[in-house]
Amino acid sequence: MKNLGSRCFIVFYLLAAVSISFAGEFKSKIITTSPVVITVADDHFLKITNFTQEGGVDRGVVAVTLTGENNQRANVLTASRIDLSTGSVSQNPPEIINRVTIAGPAQVMIAPVMGATLFITYRKEPNQGTATSTVVIVTPTPTPTATATVTPTPTPTPTL
Repeated sequence: MKNLGSRCFIVFYLLAAVSISFAGEFKSKIITTSPVVITVADDHFLKITNFTQEGGVDRGVVAVTLTGENNQRANVLTASRIDLSTGSVSQNPPEIINRVTIAGPAQVMIAPVMGATLFITYRKEPNQGTATSTVVIVTPTPTPTATATVTPTPTPTPTL
């Protein structure tokens, strides 16, 4: 019984250590006066899990410039508004928070919005699908086959 308790403690400790090490990969930024620029390298991708806005009239946007595609640019995500007002001046309830994944090479920019506070949570990860894989080509090799040789056997002839 004592052995089982120590094993459970070790498993719990290892799981806690692993979860803490992975939690450090997420980053959060608050954007009020200066833009945030995130560079996504080739063979990497960026996961945005939260992009919210409090205040302001205009919407905050995540703009992406694909650096490997003739510098094409597009807005890929708008901030979800958070309304903290109550009573008769209350606006709509908070909006659904969408997520987006951006593959590199790319330049991601979030510009500030006048009178608003933007909040973004993201994580950059290496693209696991680009690893070089080894292709093994199997060619059939001839295997010897047994061939039966038939030797004639004399057939007995009845004698009278």
